[in-house]
Amino acid sequence: MSHLCNMISTTVRRLIHSNKGAYRTYSSQSPVVVHTIAEYKQLRNDWYRKGLSVGFVPTMGALHEGHASLAELAKLNCDVVVASIFVNPAQFAPTEDLDKYPRTLDTDVALLGSKKTNVVFVPSVSEMYPAGIPLHVDKQVGSFVTVLGKSHQMEGSIRPHFFRGVATVVTKLFNIIEPTHAFFGQKDVQQCSVIRTMVRDLHFPIQIVVGDTIRESDGLAKSSRNRYLSPKERAIAPALYAGMKASVQAYQAGVRDRKLLIQAAELIIAEKSGGLKPEYLSIAEPFSLNEVDVVDDKGAILSGALRIGTTRIIDNVLLGMDGKQL
Repeated sequence: MSHLCNMISTTVRRLIHSNKGAYRTYSSQSPVVVHTIAEYKQLRNDWYRKGLSVGFVPTMGALHEGHASLAELAKLNCDVVVASIFVNPAQFAPTEDLDKYPRTLDTDVALLGSKKTNVVFVPSVSEMYPAGIPLHVDKQVGSFVTVLGKSHQMEGSIRPHFFRGVATVVTKLFNIIEPTHAFFGQKDVQQCSVIRTMVRDLHFPIQIVVGDTIRESDGLAKSSRNRYLSPKERAIAPALYAGMKASVQAYQAGVRDRKLLIQAAELIIAEKSGGLKPEYLSIAEPFSLNEVDVVDDKGAILSGALRIGTTRIIDNVLLGMDGKQL
């Protein structure tokens, strides 16, 4: 494996040298950072000729241990690891936090380098959306991808534009990166389901791998937006996961009725958050994402969102199934 890593590193840096500095490197141990599709394709074509597998970790930057765990998982499974950092305008509504979203490129690249990521693709908005991308959907022109039947519920009920933007940018990135494997986190469980369906329906030759949710010591799921929380808000942010754990305990005690499982979560969320109510709580069949009244032998996904101040906390747990079934 070390010989293979050295071979990949040598190949990447040979291509950098031949391209007269078009690529940026942060240190001799850092990933190569490329900004254009043309630059990246030179690397990808070389890997294709060598028959190397390519693991892909798409991100919007502001990376944390959850992203790092996906990079590690990719390194374990693939010859080459590529991450992307792109804050995708198409998944933000005009009223959301596109301009505020944290951009921390140098520290992100350093974190990916510590996990032995080979290349980081950091495109501009114009590179990804040649026709432009206004935030108002009715003003957008060009090609977009919608996954019907899995995009309107759960998170889609609160952010109806969101999964259209996700499916579109992931399709673009899959066409650019040409990975053999792509790695996503269970924290965004609906996104994982949407992307699996898209890969199936559009015949992408890509294996989707779902990594575990990485949590703080008090249970709060790692998220780039957690940095928005004030100390007071941060103290109650684990309430959503605490409520979900109460539902898991009820399920393990034999409860299968949706209303009772939801009530178990709501009670603890209110108790630990000072009376806050979740934006939604969903108990959905794991493959169709349709809501269920009773959890059957296939299990279910319990997911939800809690707004604390201006920050949305999202999370999910699995009832009667494990992450390998996602």
